[in-house]
Amino acid sequence: MNLHSSFRMLLLIAWLSPAISAGCSRSHTDVAEVNSRKSTTQSKFPTEIRQPPVPQGIATNAVDPHGKPVQLQCAACHSVRPAQMTTARSAELDEFHQGLKVAHGQLTCVSCHQASDGYSSLKLADGRSIPFVDSMTLCAQCHGTQFRDYQHGAHGGMEGHWDLTRGGRTRNHCLHCHDPHSPKFPAFSPAAAPRDRFPPAISGVAHE
Repeated sequence: MNLHSSFRMLLLIAWLSPAISAGCSRSHTDVAEVNSRKSTTQSKFPTEIRQPPVPQGIATNAVDPHGKPVQLQCAACHSVRPAQMTTARSAELDEFHQGLKVAHGQLTCVSCHQASDGYSSLKLADGRSIPFVDSMTLCAQCHGTQFRDYQHGAHGGMEGHWDLTRGGRTRNHCLHCHDPHSPKFPAFSPAAAPRDRFPPAISGVAHE
């Protein structure tokens, strides 16, 4: 490289250096502005999940002095009786749960209930016990698609604000809409069909 070429290269570097510096500083500024915008749009209010209906035992035919049905805890019987590895159909149970309908695939009682502690907790697929209040963790093991949609707000009922910068939100738990033993949501008609303001014309009948 001769002296003339070297001089031209130095001039080019000197001319580009301010532009490069400005571009770098501008990119840092842009990143800071984006982060600032993100921080102002972050959730300011919480999302609360309603407590699921936790079983308190099974109602018996006995009543207490106040006339209320006596609730018998699960472990009162299951701690002294061996687990029955059935799907809990009415025909297979001779004392309790005769009216219980189970239509949850091929699952049995011990697929979800922990038999080792008298059915006082739930059992994950890896055998760990979790309390009934954490039953959504159990549901999410098999219903991953629904749980993903739930996390993004596309599944499950809720009340409150979509925009959490304006207010909080209260969401339903799985068990508020689904029976864990027969979880399929029943078919229903959401509303009656609209009625015509005028009765339909009858062919061949003249207007009076």
